[in-house]
Amino acid sequence: MSTARPPAAAAAPPPGHFRILYFATASSYTKKQSDLFTAPLPLSHLFDVLEGRYPGIRRRVLSSCAVTLNLEYTDVEMRDDAHGGHDDDDGHRPERAAATVAAQDTKDVVLIQEGDEVAIIPPVSSG
Repeated sequence: MSTARPPAAAAAPPPGHFRILYFATASSYTKKQSDLFTAPLPLSHLFDVLEGRYPGIRRRVLSSCAVTLNLEYTDVEMRDDAHGGHDDDDGHRPERAAATVAAQDTKDVVLIQEGDEVAIIPPVSSG
């Protein structure tokens, strides 16, 4: 009988959070296999939040990645005010997006919820 613990990525995220799994170049860029973020978060803000935490990731990794939400492929629609990690007119960075979720009109907005799992999957080639 084995008492080995499951890998950390298999554990449920703590309350109020969701987990992002990084694969291939996304994992190399972040130097992590997974990360925790505060939920809820509009899916359209995901790349802004990642860019805020890992400057340059949007251009170098995310621009060519597939994204899954709870094991289903999904499109991440870019927000009209996406800055690619630059300060906005008020000097704030896009990672503040998570704090403004409540002020958003949530009609037709896909929200990443507490306990959800997001995966960032760069393209792979076989040969």
